Amino acid sequence: MIIKPKTRGFICTTAHPEGCAQNVQEQIDYVRKQGLIKGPKKVLVVGASTGYGLASRIVAAFGAGADTIGVFFEKSASDNRTATAGWYNTAAFEKKANEAGIYSKSINGDAFSDKIKEETIELIKRDLGKVDLVVYSLASPRRIHPVTGESFNSVLKPIGKDFTNKTVNFHNGEVSEITIEPANEDEINQTVAVMGGEDWDMWMQALQNAGVLADGVTTVAYSYIGPEITHAVYREGTIGRAKDHLEATAKTIVDNLKDIGGRAFVSVNKALVTQSSSAIPVVPLYISLLYKVMKENGTHEGCIEQMYRLFADRLYTDSLELDEVGRIRVDDLEMKGDVQEEVAVLWNKVSSENINAISDIEGYREDFFKLFGFGFANIDYNEDVDVNVGISGIE
Repeated sequence: MIIKPKTRGFICTTAHPEGCAQNVQEQIDYVRKQGLIKGPKKVLVVGASTGYGLASRIVAAFGAGADTIGVFFEKSASDNRTATAGWYNTAAFEKKANEAGIYSKSINGDAFSDKIKEETIELIKRDLGKVDLVVYSLASPRRIHPVTGESFNSVLKPIGKDFTNKTVNFHNGEVSEITIEPANEDEINQTVAVMGGEDWDMWMQALQNAGVLADGVTTVAYSYIGPEITHAVYREGTIGRAKDHLEATAKTIVDNLKDIGGRAFVSVNKALVTQSSSAIPVVPLYISLLYKVMKENGTHEGCIEQMYRLFADRLYTDSLELDEVGRIRVDDLEMKGDVQEEVAVLWNKVSSENINAISDIEGYREDFFKLFGFGFANIDYNEDVDVNVGISGIE
């Protein structure tokens, strides 16, 4: 099949296997260039196929030489449809891990379910014994509760009042004004049920009860704060309410792990182009301006740079610094005062007419399409490729 990008809003409905493999290879190359980390040795990543979860798995495996198990929910190719990008990412990761002699297995299914938790536990018992790091990087718009069977759906809305601000169609660079109505109480609760910390806690309880957590185990989940520009629709909106719950859950998990000396952290990461962030109004415009400033300053980082720094300079050091509420901050370069001041100036100026000149909207587009394997210079996208790529370590 000759594969071209097909988009529907903020979603790309096709993925290129060779491009996804290149994306993974470039991340592996970066980690290898940085050098080895004194880090974890047996790692479970829940939400392991894209974005920060994939980068975490790559850093653990190729930076610390860790055995990894990845859990995700992706689709293989069928009929005239490509597989999802996460499927191709994982196939490429496992191929490279196997070539390097690094253990790698994957479980594909609904990570919210008891079934997938049980399958994962059995795999850990069989192959690893115990894990010393659990990364929770699950991103989903919907969750079926494993106990009640209730279905929850998240929404991207402000709380309390309408929110009006600039946004951008990153495909054509059109800057417009958007007004988002506030969420009602049910929508807030459903968003917390999907994106809060309950499932992270359920994973840790299930793993602990099964005896597959090593003494001194570390677990980390990911969050975002961002600038005032995005607060109404993010940190002070429904997603922010869910992230508050996630961060509170870390304290519960620490209490539950005290008998084995376990640690639980939330890492606040930088704003990046991901499948999730592309869906949030206002955020793509902010990221386009942020990229412009940080690239000019020489401080821009992608997922892999962020995760390498999290592992090497935060999680596995003797002097881990936390913020006033106990979070790890690898958004420190984004949130520097001079960076945010410059972004705020650009925000007030940006329009459809000048966006290409004063932002990095082109860089945003490039990163978006690379998520799906498109836009790599060394790949001929006019060539016929086999879309039926298997994952060697899938259980």
